[in-house]
Amino acid sequence: MTFENIENEIRKKLSYAPEIGAKIKLDFGDGGLLFIDGTQNPAVLSHDDADADTTFVCSLDLFKAIIDGTQDPTMAFMTGKLKIQGSMGYAMKISALLGD
Repeated sequence: MTFENIENEIRKKLSYAPEIGAKIKLDFGDGGLLFIDGTQNPAVLSHDDADADTTFVCSLDLFKAIIDGTQDPTMAFMTGKLKIQGSMGYAMKISALLGD
């Protein structure tokens, strides 16, 4: 799964998701960055490096594994592979959306 595949998968899930009500940043380091403006309905996905209510920081490979279901996001967080900065409430909300 490429960065573009992940971007398309997230865009598809956002198209039918309920309003998130927050701005979420997915920071993959050198692997790229995605920004979800969930204050709009439907949410807007971009590559902006803007301020976010919640930021996920992990490798692109780890995020691919989370998206395809081979890595449990809770275990990734507990082992320090996935870092979350900001609101844990929004983090859980977006995790539920991406896990569908």
